[in-house]
Amino acid sequence: MNANTRPAAGPLEARGLEAGYGATPVFSDVSLRVGPGQVAGLIGPNGAGKSTLLKAIAGVLSLRSGSVTLGGSALRPSDGRLAFVPQREEVKWDFPVTAQDVVLMGRTRKIGWLRGPGDHDRAVAAAALDRFGLGGQGGRHISQFSGGQQQRIFFARALAQEPSVILLDEVFTGVDAVNRALFREAIRDFAAAGVIVLLATHDFDEMHAVCDTVGFIDHGLVAYGPVATTFTAERLRETFGGQVAVIS
Repeated sequence: MNANTRPAAGPLEARGLEAGYGATPVFSDVSLRVGPGQVAGLIGPNGAGKSTLLKAIAGVLSLRSGSVTLGGSALRPSDGRLAFVPQREEVKWDFPVTAQDVVLMGRTRKIGWLRGPGDHDRAVAAAALDRFGLGGQGGRHISQFSGGQQQRIFFARALAQEPSVILLDEVFTGVDAVNRALFREAIRDFAAAGVIVLLATHDFDEMHAVCDTVGFIDHGLVAYGPVATTFTAERLRETFGGQVAVIS
C-alpha cells in the first residue's frame, strides 16, 4: 500500500470547530490532534455529531467557526491531501458509473479538472481495486456489487488518491466478517505508511482493534485521549447515558 500513500508531514489539528445544518449547531468547541500514523476513533450516540464532524473536516460541510490544519498549514479539500469514505447510504448507487470510474475520481485533483485520466492513472486505479480484492472487475456498474464490495470500491478510491489523511464514516456498519478483516487490515496499512486516519464508528470492538486514540462525541467533545486510558465506563455513561449498558 505504501506506493499509493503520502505520509503526513505533521499532525492533523482541529481547533474550536463548530458546524451544523440549521440555526442550531450539531456540535461546537471541538478540538483534537491526530499525529502521522495514528488512528483516532469517534464514538457517540446517533445524531451526536460524529459524521457531521468528519464532513466539516473534509470540507463537505462549511465550518461556522474554528480551523483545521495539517502540519501547521490550512487543510483544504482542494489540495488533495484528504480522502473521505462516506457512509454507504449517502451514496447514489444507481448513478451510471463503473467501479473504475469511482476509483478514478480519487485521481481528479492530480489529473486536473479539464483532463482525462492517462495510462498511469488507470494503472493506479486498477492496482487499488486489486488491493481490495476487486481486480478485473473495474468495468462493472457499482450497483452490481454487494454492500461490502461497494465499501471496498470507496476504500480503493481513497487509496488511489494517495492521501495524507483519510476520514472513514461508519465503514464497518452492515458488512460481514471478511470485509471487516479487510478494512481493519487496510486501516493498519494506511497508518503504517504514515497516513492519519480518523474514523466514526458505533462498533466498540473495531474501535479497540484499530484505534490508538478515541474521542467521545455528544454535540461536543466529551473526552479525547489514548484508548487504554480514555475508553472507560465513566466516559461511556457520560456520553451515552442510559443508551448503553456498561459490563464490568
